[in-house]
Amino acid sequence: MSIPNQIRALEELAACDAELKVLDEQLTSERSTLNGLKGSLKRLEEKIAVDRVTVGAMDKQRNELISDVRQMMTQLDHSREKMNRARTERETNAVQRELEELRKLIRDREDEIGKLTTDSDAQRVTLETTEAEAKKIQDELGAREGDINSALTSLEKQRAARQTVRDEIIKRLPPMLYRRYDAVRSRRGSGIAQTTDGTCKACNMSLPPQLFHRLRREPLLEQCPSCNRIIYYSPPQVVAEEASQGSARK
Repeated sequence: MSIPNQIRALEELAACDAELKVLDEQLTSERSTLNGLKGSLKRLEEKIAVDRVTVGAMDKQRNELISDVRQMMTQLDHSREKMNRARTERETNAVQRELEELRKLIRDREDEIGKLTTDSDAQRVTLETTEAEAKKIQDELGAREGDINSALTSLEKQRAARQTVRDEIIKRLPPMLYRRYDAVRSRRGSGIAQTTDGTCKACNMSLPPQLFHRLRREPLLEQCPSCNRIIYYSPPQVVAEEASQGSARK
């Protein structure tokens, strides 16, 4: 394969890789959006499950305390009846102590009930807020998931088509030249560069004069001493035409 044909193949490969890079970025963006929505919804659903268990446990504890208070109120009534039946000072004092102890226990339970009521109300507000956030994301996911999946399918087809083109281009290149190109591309983002005036168009560094004169004299593929990209000479009019065509495409 002649050097001019190798240059053309490398240019086609570089253009194909640039398109693949754009497609990969679009695929990553779409997947990130979809996974972000699903991840957010999952985290909120897990939080809702925990909050519901917490509210349920608070309600159960509160109901148990209310039941305790009712039983103590019944005991308090019985103690008052005992007070009415007391015949001696000793019996009266004993019942009085019993009444005071019951009243203290009831106050303590009522304080706990009040605190639990405040805490459970706050937890319910948090739960309702989280449920509203989850509903919002669920609605957004429902509205966008189909479009995102369609976009992903389309992008994946485009990428597969461009990858097929790339594989065909690679077959036209000498294996060693492709490996050199791909090694540089993996490090630099692009594997080739042009020079028109003695400057590498990729890294903007000046080439050694001897190298530039050699590239101008005959079709050659060398490596830029600064960025290691495969570099070749492109006459000024060719560069201008390429720039003009690129502007027209935009």
